[in-house]
Amino acid sequence: MTLVSLSKARKARAKAAEKAQAAENRVAFGRTKAEKAQAKSETARAARSLDGKRLEP
Repeated sequence: MTLVSLSKARKARAKAAEKAQAAENRVAFGRTKAEKAQAKSETARAARSLDGKRLEP
């Protein structure tokens, strides 16, 4: 049976959560302007394509 300091465990869990959040932020905000524009145009193109295939009753 091992003893675990609850405060150390809590701090370790918080640190892991902060690392995960930092990784998400790097993906979201670490893109160039061209990459952001390309992603925006791709989503717009996909939306137009989907709207064009919609059947009206």
